[in-house]
This record gives sequence, C-alpha cells and structure tokens, in this order.
Amino acid sequence: MQVGIDYGSGHLDLDVADERMVQARHGSPAPRLDDPAEAVRNVLERPIGFPALRQALTPDDHVVIVVDEHLPRFRKLIAPVLEHVASARVAPERISILCPPASSTELGELQAAFSNVRVEVHDPADRKHLSYLATTRRGRRIYLNRSAVDADQLVVMARRGFDPVLGYSGSEGAIYPALSDEATRKEMLDHLSLAVPGAKPWPARKEAAEVAWLLGSPFMVQIIDGPGDDVAHVIGGLADTGEEGVRLLNASWRVAMDTMPDLVIASLSGDAERHTFADFAQALACAARVVKPDGRIVLLSQAAPELGPGAELLREAEDPGLALKMVRAQLSADTAAAFQWASAAQRATIYLLSSLPAEKAEELFTIPLDHAGQVQRLASSAQALLLLCDAHKTLAEIVPVAGAHSEPVDE
Repeated sequence: MQVGIDYGSGHLDLDVADERMVQARHGSPAPRLDDPAEAVRNVLERPIGFPALRQALTPDDHVVIVVDEHLPRFRKLIAPVLEHVASARVAPERISILCPPASSTELGELQAAFSNVRVEVHDPADRKHLSYLATTRRGRRIYLNRSAVDADQLVVMARRGFDPVLGYSGSEGAIYPALSDEATRKEMLDHLSLAVPGAKPWPARKEAAEVAWLLGSPFMVQIIDGPGDDVAHVIGGLADTGEEGVRLLNASWRVAMDTMPDLVIASLSGDAERHTFADFAQALACAARVVKPDGRIVLLSQAAPELGPGAELLREAEDPGLALKMVRAQLSADTAAAFQWASAAQRATIYLLSSLPAEKAEELFTIPLDHAGQVQRLASSAQALLLLCDAHKTLAEIVPVAGAHSEPVDE
C-alpha cells in the first residue's frame, strides 16, 4: 500500500507492504482551529471556573504577560490578550510582556509588533532582576523574575507539550523553572529523563505547581498544538485548569502501539523556519522510546536549525555515550535537547534528511540523506515500520492493547 508523511512544507509517499506497517493508536487526532486568536478571546471571556479575566483587573494594576517562545503564531495569539487587558482600562505603560531567555531572538519582533508595551527577556543570571518569593514545603528558597513576582496580575500564555524534566511543559512550567535563577534552572536538569509521564506528577512539576500557587492566582492560557503550524485547543483559567490541558494534550498527541518497529520514520511538518534543534531532538527522543534496540530512525525536516553549546558538545564527542557524560557535566540552555539527541543516538542508527550541511549532520551521530528518494530504500528493508508525523509534538509508547500507560521513572 502507499502511505504518506508530511515534512516541512513537503510530502513524501512510500510504498510499504500492509503487513509491515505498525499502526499507532490515537486518542483523538489533533483538530485544527479555524481562528486561534478568536479562541483566545473566548477563553479570556469565558474561562473554566472563573469570570472574565478583565473582571479581576483594575486600571491601576500592573499586568505581566508571560509568553512561551514555543507558541505557534505567537504574535497573533498575544494580541487578543492585550486587547482584553486594555478593555479593563489598564494603560499600555502598565502592561509588560515577559519572555524566557530562549525568546531573545524574538525580542525584535515583539517590540516592533507591540511598541506600546514593555518587553522584557528574563535573565536568570542577573540578581537585580530576581526577587525572593517564598520557601517551598521542601525548604527550597524560590527566586523568580522580579516583574513576575511584583505583578498585580500574571497571565501565562504557554504551549502544553511533553518535557524531559517536568513530564509536561507549559502552564506552571512556564513560570518555574523558566523564570527562576540560573542555579535552579541548571539543577532542574538533573531530572532529565526519557521516561513516559503517567498519572502521578513528576517531582519537578509538583514543585512548579507549588510555585504557581505561591504566586497567588496566575491566569493560564494553555495552547495545544495542532498539525503543522496549526492550533488544536485553547484553554483558559487558573492554575487548577492545568490537568484539562494535559488531558487534551494526551488525547491529541499521545500514541501507543503493541509492536516495536525496527524502523521509525519521524517528521517535522510546517514552517521549517520555526523548527529548532530542540524540536529535532524531541522528535528523535519520541522515536527512540519505541524503536527496537539497534534499530533505525529516519528524521525528515527541511530545516537547518541553529546549533547551541549542547549541540556543539555532541559534535566534539567520539560517541553518544561520551556525549551524554559531557552534556551532563557542562550544563547549558540546550542541555535537555542534547541529552535527548545523544540518548536516541545510543539506541538507534539515525538517518537525517534536513538542510543541515552533511558534515554537521555526521558530527551529530547521524547519517545524512541527500534526497527523499533514499527513504524508500530504507522503508523497503524494514520488517516493521512506524510513521510519526510531527514527532516533536508526539509521545509514543509501547502499550499492549489491554494494558495501561506506564508510570514515570523518577530520576
């Protein structure tokens, strides 16, 4: 039979025998919202278990909007929030947009699009811009971005996703550890894991939820990705609505199968300019969870992502095992992505079709492909083949038909 997979703005069709295809079981495939900005307006007016956000605001309030850099169409999604806050007669000079460190590349776009409000990129190393919040039940002193702590109302716009530290990123994770001090952000990387999140929250996420509670009542706008550059769901409400975001994320992007494939073809679809090294690594980690040991992974993309310090460590290492040791010893902003990439390379042979130069691809423990036609030859030799479109958004796991999701392993 003929099967297809999208990657970047392109599409690849493959001829594969029916009996060799591994079928993934979905909860309900992610839909596509026709108007995500209108969906944001709706959840601000009618959030879960809460009146319209503007009813909690006064003209004298200082409102800080935390924006996750992974948001699809982030400028279009922020605009309805600014309009809503302005409808409560909050002046532009009393509104700030706060971005985590990785968003600094988007700063120019934000400042140009929203010149009437203050835009700040969090610097975890600048003690002057940090403020003591409280001490957690486990005795950790929490230092967060001063603007976030001092805000009369904090609005968090974040993409819900799967995360190797928190289990689930977004919402409370966009506050902590994203807006914490440098030492805490690095310490959190000790929790890196390829385990599958279960019903019990991972320790890092439990702590993040406590920090959100200590901040008072942050208003959360959760974005669930759709295919490619689309948005599937928007949820609004206080921190206790986080589980609804997790439920929708799992329904849309968690897939299971009872057969372990020897070849996984994974892809990143949509605008290649938005795809990062972290997206590549997330896709590889997704495939590595289900591929047979010493199997093969093919990653399809049209991107040439910028390589940060963690990626450069991979290029310097002789093998994935050594790379993992180096990554854990020299923590950096892209440590989590480097960990996922090296872990996948330890488990399987990786073939990469992308716009990265072949030399760089080889130094990242991959075999570069010259064109999409080469993927057919790999597919034809597979005993069991799995296709994972938008693998960077997906969590794949091996679960027998009558079984249940596995519990996470805390590391």
